[in-house]
Amino acid sequence: MLGRVIIFLYGLACYLVSVGTLLYAIGFLGNFTVAKSIDSGIEDPLGQSLLINVGLLGLFGVQHSVMARQWFKRAWTRIVPEPAERSTYVLVSSLLLLLLFWQWRPMSGIIWHASHSAGRFVLSVLFATGWLIALTTTFLIDHFDLFGLRQVYLHLRRRKFTPIRFKTPGPYQCVRHPLYLGWLFAFWSTPTMTVGHMVFAIATTAYILLAIKFEEKDLISFYGEAYRKYREQVPMILPLGLTK
Repeated sequence: MLGRVIIFLYGLACYLVSVGTLLYAIGFLGNFTVAKSIDSGIEDPLGQSLLINVGLLGLFGVQHSVMARQWFKRAWTRIVPEPAERSTYVLVSSLLLLLLFWQWRPMSGIIWHASHSAGRFVLSVLFATGWLIALTTTFLIDHFDLFGLRQVYLHLRRRKFTPIRFKTPGPYQCVRHPLYLGWLFAFWSTPTMTVGHMVFAIATTAYILLAIKFEEKDLISFYGEAYRKYREQVPMILPLGLTK
C-alpha cells in the first residue's frame, strides 16, 4: 500500500508542477506578472541569443516527441513504474519548459507593434482565447489522464487502467487538434511581436506540425479504422477543410 501512496503523491506533485509551469507560461508569453518573460532580461549578441533559444526549443521538442512514442514507453516502463510513466513525462516536459523560461535570451527587434488600443485589445483577446481553448480541450477528452493523475489514482485504488475511448466532442468535430489550435493562438497573438517572440512562435509552430504527424501515426495504430475515417473527414488544425 505504501508504494501505491508514494506513486500517487509523486503523480500529484508532477501534476502541480505542470499546472504551475503552464501558469508561468501564460505570463512568460504575455509579458506580465512573472519575473522573467520572453522579452525581459539583458540581451546577448543576436547570433548567440538565437543559438541558445533554438537549442532550448529543440531540447524540449526532442524530449516531448521521443518520450511520447510507444517504443520509448515500452523501454521506459522497465525502469519507471508503469502507472507513473505519464507523470514522469509531464514532469520532464515541465522542467525543460522551466529551463527554457529561465535561460531564454530576449531578442528585442520589433516585427510588429499594435499602437492602436483596439488592435491591442483584439490581440490580447485572441491570446486569452488561445489559452482558454487549450485548457478547455484538455477537459473534453480527459484532463487528468493527459497529465498522468488518472493513472496514479487508479493505481492507488487498485483499479485497472483502461485507455480513453475514441471520441470527438465539441471542437473535435471541426478540427482534429483543437489543443494545438489553441497553442497557435496563444503563441502568435501579441500586441508587440519582437524578434525573440517570433523565433519562439515559428519554432513551436513547426514543431506542432511535425508532432502531429508522429502523433497521428500512434493514434491510427491505437484506434485503427475509427481514427483513419476521422482523419479523412475532419481537417487537421484549421476549420477550413484545407488541411488533412
